[in-house]
Amino acid sequence: MIIDDDTSVDVGEHTPAWLVIAAGDDREHGGNDGYDDAPSQHYSWDSTVANRDGPQEGHIIVLRNTKVLLGVSVIDKLVTGKTNKLRYRCPACARADFKPRKDLRPKYVCLKCEHKFDEPVSRVEQVTTYRTDHAATWIDLHGVLTKEQLRDLCVKPKSQLSIRPFRYSLFHDLLGSRSGLPQLGLVDARVRAIAGGHRRALVRVRQGQGPFRTQLLAQYGDHCAFTGPTPREALEAAHLYSYASTGEHQEGGGLLVRRDVHTLFDRGFLAVEPELLRIDVVDALHGYDLYKSLHGAPLQVGLTDKQRAWVAAHWATHR
Repeated sequence: MIIDDDTSVDVGEHTPAWLVIAAGDDREHGGNDGYDDAPSQHYSWDSTVANRDGPQEGHIIVLRNTKVLLGVSVIDKLVTGKTNKLRYRCPACARADFKPRKDLRPKYVCLKCEHKFDEPVSRVEQVTTYRTDHAATWIDLHGVLTKEQLRDLCVKPKSQLSIRPFRYSLFHDLLGSRSGLPQLGLVDARVRAIAGGHRRALVRVRQGQGPFRTQLLAQYGDHCAFTGPTPREALEAAHLYSYASTGEHQEGGGLLVRRDVHTLFDRGFLAVEPELLRIDVVDALHGYDLYKSLHGAPLQVGLTDKQRAWVAAHWATHR
């Protein structure tokens, strides 16, 4: 798919956004055993949840717990599957909409038929599972807004669903009016990169990636090209060209790069100025000291003429 370049993409108006609840152990319903959520990395749900098909790759996801905002990101990957799940139901009406009653007995009350009971009926059902990967552009905003403030930014403020359409443009404006908060530029930049740029989306399995990394380790040792000495376990073999376009491991076409830096380089958040070979970091990352310190710094390894050409092509694409 090729999408026309449009640098005027209005983030939030044209990109779907979702407010989701990562309740952890502090859940108000008893219809299942919960989900494996790590809010800064991934969010999980299944086909028993309303709006289950809403969040998609490239959409904005805003996460809260039962009380406050946790953070915001962009869904880079959505993995689906099938599993058998133990579900619990009201013994009177067989609905899964019930919740525990704190310090009261019977323990549960059904929200549909108001039946009160101590033990729900359980049974195994096959469900479709969904799990996001949104770690790359996560912005931590823990406690900046309350659940009530977030509710008012939903398309339907009175909704009680755990996945709700969200008015990100209002959220963006609200946070932008406050000083001292992390900027949302990283999310905005990622959305614009998805929405524009005449970029062709290609996916290819990286056959031979293991030998490619082994060769780079023999050449460079445990050394990230951007940050210097790095534990081997955190180093990845980064292509300086689009492997998805060629399907080939070009000789001399890679560098060893720390895992997080590799992701940011692939997406253009980091680039290398081709004349002086100094690292350029987009403004959206300057709120993070770890990455701001790289801005203007020299590469930690020398480049061949061929590598310089690939770095220049990457620069031309992203700068």
